[in-house]
Amino acid sequence: MSTPSPRTRLMLVTPPVSDPGAISFRLMQAFAGGDVAAVLLRLAPGDERSLTERVKALAPPVQAQNVALVVEASPQVASRGGADGVHLTRVEAIAEARSSLKQERIVGAGGLRSRHDAMDAGEAGVDYVMFGEPRPDGSLPPLPAVVERASWWAEIFETPCIAYCPDAASVPALVETGAEFVALGEWLFAEGVDIRAAVAEADAAIAAQYARRTAR
Repeated sequence: MSTPSPRTRLMLVTPPVSDPGAISFRLMQAFAGGDVAAVLLRLAPGDERSLTERVKALAPPVQAQNVALVVEASPQVASRGGADGVHLTRVEAIAEARSSLKQERIVGAGGLRSRHDAMDAGEAGVDYVMFGEPRPDGSLPPLPAVVERASWWAEIFETPCIAYCPDAASVPALVETGAEFVALGEWLFAEGVDIRAAVAEADAAIAAQYARRTAR
């Protein structure tokens, strides 16, 4: 019998944040719902100092919950703000980030438009690749395309893969790909969503899929 792959874990992807206090409260609610491994913090526009201050405000409470904080920003903002890593959406920026951050912080890659981009990111030394996150215009790739790309990567490569989940109903299909992480995105933070319950539902779906996988 083959050894089952590790259980998929959750990442939360925030909407663009301007008020760290408000999003911190929501994140603490989310963490109470289930097993969250990491938060990808997206920042509303601002100068480097204000961006860094937002990261500084959020890093301690997130990290106190044993959750990694990765920031979609420059490596300088991520490191000065005390984040655990940086999320990059340009493959050509990876080498410089890896050089400046050494192995002290996570360097992740998203915005990967093709298999070739993903392989280039892997060769550049990223700690994870993400598939399926919103495009610059806010649109999302079709779920079948994300399932195909995540399945391909998880089967062949050792670098961890994150599959971006467009809605609660898509969690099981993305867990089935073998991706190490499933990312719950901006929809999770929408007004009226019970974020704790939504995370608990996603965590339960992961547990059920994992149980089925290990029973085969």
